[in-house]
Amino acid sequence: MRVLVVDDHPVVRFGLVGLLSRDFDVVEAANGEESVQIASTVDVVLMDLQLGKGIDGVEATRQIRAVENGPQVVILTTYDSDADIVRAVEAGAIGYLLKDCAPEELARAVRTAATGQTVLSPDIAQRLLGQVRDPAPKLSKREIQILESLAKGLANREIAKELFISQATVKTHLVRIFAKLGVETRTAAVTTAVERKLIRL
Repeated sequence: MRVLVVDDHPVVRFGLVGLLSRDFDVVEAANGEESVQIASTVDVVLMDLQLGKGIDGVEATRQIRAVENGPQVVILTTYDSDADIVRAVEAGAIGYLLKDCAPEELARAVRTAATGQTVLSPDIAQRLLGQVRDPAPKLSKREIQILESLAKGLANREIAKELFISQATVKTHLVRIFAKLGVETRTAAVTTAVERKLIRL
């Protein structure tokens, strides 16, 4: 089985290649563009989310999965916000693992992904299970974007300009966000969103 490791940090990439080479034929890529070019030659891709300059792991995943008979993609990252997980799954990733997983778990995940089965880090699976048992109000992509803008300290006018929408639309979204999160202020909205890992600072 051939595995592609995609990570922009040379030391991390070197470690993963060395670890996986015990069981698989491993190739590597340092950025999203390179991973898209190599992907057709492998069975499973281990993709980091943040890849420096160029396209990120989500866009690389989307392009790889858009190709007929493309390899399965498993996200391997340190980022575990709900927004990151949703974006990755929507892009076509079959799995989501955190980099603190055990070596044997990683090898098992590669084999499982190659068969077309979903692979989730225990922490991620537990959180998703918790959401099913006690579902929290879901925020739309636009609401997440506005929360991320709030976290950067942007005013309504600046958010409107950044997202190409009117200030009135921003206000409407804020009202909905406050209601869904059960808060009354912008600061409380950001704090709650970070605590629930809806966004990251």
